[in-house]
Amino acid sequence: MTIAIGDKLPAATFKEKTADGPVEITTDQLFAGKRVVLFAVPGAFTPTCSLNHLPGYLENRDTILGKGVDNIAVIAVNDWHVMGAWAQSSGGFGKIHFLADWDAGFTKAVGLDADLSAGGLGLRSKRYSMLVEDGVVKALNVEESPGQATVSGAAAMLEQL
Repeated sequence: MTIAIGDKLPAATFKEKTADGPVEITTDQLFAGKRVVLFAVPGAFTPTCSLNHLPGYLENRDTILGKGVDNIAVIAVNDWHVMGAWAQSSGGFGKIHFLADWDAGFTKAVGLDADLSAGGLGLRSKRYSMLVEDGVVKALNVEESPGQATVSGAAAMLEQL
């Protein structure tokens, strides 16, 4: 079952590369008592993710935070090494959280997993964005195609804040 507006996010643990190495971040640490914009991509370094989806959030970071958002995070079914490299190469390191859902545990739990085997990617996340307040989904925007980044992009999220 896919998560819906009004639902509480399931408990999960992500990994993130920091200046001190990898750290584990739980959903409670990330979302409890906070207003967070979370967006998911099928894969780090993939064309739509790197050229369209991520850049919008980086370019609009200050505007999004200025609207009462505490954190912005991107999640992908990749390992923390890949997510850390993507954070560095994109210029996003230290600006937003690059979260590795290495085993797709969170992605499956929210029902937003996608079988992209035909494209050579295997099990990945659908492309989406959500506004989460104190662990509860307040807005959810799921793309119909993994190659699109319109309803889940930063411009669409800004309209919902």
